[in-house]
Amino acid sequence: MTSPRFRFVPVFTAAFLALICFARAQDFKKQVIYQIVTDRFFNGDTTNDNPAQSAGLFDSTKTNWFAYWGGDLAGIQQKMLYIKGMGVTAIWISPTVDNENLNMASGTPISAPYHGYEARDFMRVEEHFGSSSNSWTAFNNLVTAAHSNSIKVIVDFANNHSNYNAGGEFGALYNNGVFMASDSNDPNGYFHHNPNIADYNDRYQLQYYTLVGLEDLNQENATIDSYLKTAMHQFQTHGADGFRLDAIKHVTWGWEYSLANSVFNQSPSFLFGEWYNNNPSDPLYHDAYKFANKSGIGELDFGVNTAVRNVFASNNNFSEIDGNISAENSNFAWNNDLVTFFDSHDESRLLTLNNNNNRLHEAMAFLLTCRGIPVILYGDEQYLHNDTNNGNDPYDRVWMSSFNTGTTAYQLINKLATLRQSSNDALAYGGFQQRWINSDVYIYERRFFNDVVLVAINKNDTTGYAISGLFTALPAGTYSDYLGGLLGGSGLTVTSGSGGNNPANNFTLPAHTVAVWQSAGTPSAPEVGSIGPTVGQPGMKVTIAGKGFGASTGQVLFGTTASTVQTWSDTSVTFTVPSVGNGIYQVQLKNNSGTAANTIQFTVLTAQLIPVTFTVNNATPTNVGDYIFLTGSTIELGNWGTTFETAVGPMLDPNYPNWFLNASLPAGAQVQFKFIKIAANGTVTWENGSNHQYTVPSSGTGSVNVNWQY
Repeated sequence: MTSPRFRFVPVFTAAFLALICFARAQDFKKQVIYQIVTDRFFNGDTTNDNPAQSAGLFDSTKTNWFAYWGGDLAGIQQKMLYIKGMGVTAIWISPTVDNENLNMASGTPISAPYHGYEARDFMRVEEHFGSSSNSWTAFNNLVTAAHSNSIKVIVDFANNHSNYNAGGEFGALYNNGVFMASDSNDPNGYFHHNPNIADYNDRYQLQYYTLVGLEDLNQENATIDSYLKTAMHQFQTHGADGFRLDAIKHVTWGWEYSLANSVFNQSPSFLFGEWYNNNPSDPLYHDAYKFANKSGIGELDFGVNTAVRNVFASNNNFSEIDGNISAENSNFAWNNDLVTFFDSHDESRLLTLNNNNNRLHEAMAFLLTCRGIPVILYGDEQYLHNDTNNGNDPYDRVWMSSFNTGTTAYQLINKLATLRQSSNDALAYGGFQQRWINSDVYIYERRFFNDVVLVAINKNDTTGYAISGLFTALPAGTYSDYLGGLLGGSGLTVTSGSGGNNPANNFTLPAHTVAVWQSAGTPSAPEVGSIGPTVGQPGMKVTIAGKGFGASTGQVLFGTTASTVQTWSDTSVTFTVPSVGNGIYQVQLKNNSGTAANTIQFTVLTAQLIPVTFTVNNATPTNVGDYIFLTGSTIELGNWGTTFETAVGPMLDPNYPNWFLNASLPAGAQVQFKFIKIAANGTVTWENGSNHQYTVPSSGTGSVNVNWQY
């Protein structure tokens, strides 16, 4: 139950409410995202450089890398045509909420939260980015400008914490100007108050300990639960199209399922989060892809990030990229929703690692044609980097000193963004297949039905390679380089073969060359490539995307039950989930003539999700590698699943032999459940006795505390 002290009621201008009508399709697979560190991009409003409530944190000389430098929302707005000209269709901006106001300096003249990750008030806009009144005007204006240029706005949002707990404002949290709590004044338990994380492979520490001194929010507290969800709803009502969720590995995992559900219930959106590190070699890799497959939240692809940096900057073999993608594609159910990148605000830039523009172009071409949704870090298209301290934070967050639209990188992004968005659906929806590989050359194919894109990259700076024995799904014919020779590519001739394996004529791929050949087919039946979100309860709005749907309304079926179609076009259909039982469905789209498309998976929940904390006391003994899981009578509880993948967990045991876990359950439902031990070898031990029963609250949060039944 929400504390009566705080009532979360966002206030909006009447004129701005019209933005909710903007069409924000939940299919982000066709987007090219441009990440902007707001403070370092462009100063569009000098009146917010040194606001009174946080005076002294601005450095006009741009020599103190820990100070504000003047970039703001108005600056991004003023550069919207530059962004649009690059072919970008979404911008990811820094956390925009009000950050702490005090200098945290320790050995430096200024230490300010210019990056946006030290919130004090999630209900207001940071004055350095907007105005001294902390109003929404600058954000509203930015969204209006972006949407008028067909660009979506993604807001970075940090649900894990407030601000630094040992200096500055000492973690202080406010609700629209009203004090809620701080590290030393927290009577209602809004924070966790645990030590800093020491073991980043410990599931309990990851979710409940403190991340590098940032005051850790207690999402299981009903007030904090409502506060964070209301803050995100406020951004949605102000026109945000999606959210990048910071540090999702450190927020209570089960609670995040309810967060995603809350966002999707509010309005169409796309969510992706930072789960570092989610590459196949990470000890918690299984947790990473289980979370992505079930929560509705995509993830930043750190596996591809690491592989691309190793291959293009450190000259590792292309087999590293190929192996990583193969492994991830076999585990992530929605691998085209993984968000790919090779540079970010948290790591040195590629050009710092290897100051070679050819390698940057090759990495960029790979990123824009690989499976997943690509992110370009601001300034990469201008070859910007600062190599101080090996280019690590904060020196990777350079000032955007150039807006030259004539660079090769700028043109490359434009060409490949256009191919992704309007010319060939293979890049957004297609599979990924390696066609030819050695240490320096990677030739791979993206295919969606009869849409095919074949990409060849030679990263060697001096040696060309003779390519023979190459097969492709491209139809027989002669193809010009889609890039028009921008990166040295030339034509390709393909002859007839069988089974989607047509032989290409032998050719030489010159040094530091990228070539792209493509063919877009005409569908003979509807072709479905995307559904978003991938999980939701009856009544939720969902979008299916693809091609060949036809202009006249057809059907979207869950089994034999038809959904209510809201909008229908040849490439996109919006509908509401019908009243069917909870479970996993293969959704079937049929055009107006009754011709069926390929099916696509969707998980139907029982009802809107409520976070509930389960505790089982004195559980059966476990050995290393054994864990206690929760399983039960609904899809939210795994439908009595007994594997790591299907049951809910692993649970956490900071007070062994007692275990606990937060899980998201259907509001108002009566559920049955039990606890099981899954041993390291997969053997399952059930607790004895009758099933436990629990009625989930209709709102707020819940808790269950039972003893293991022997």
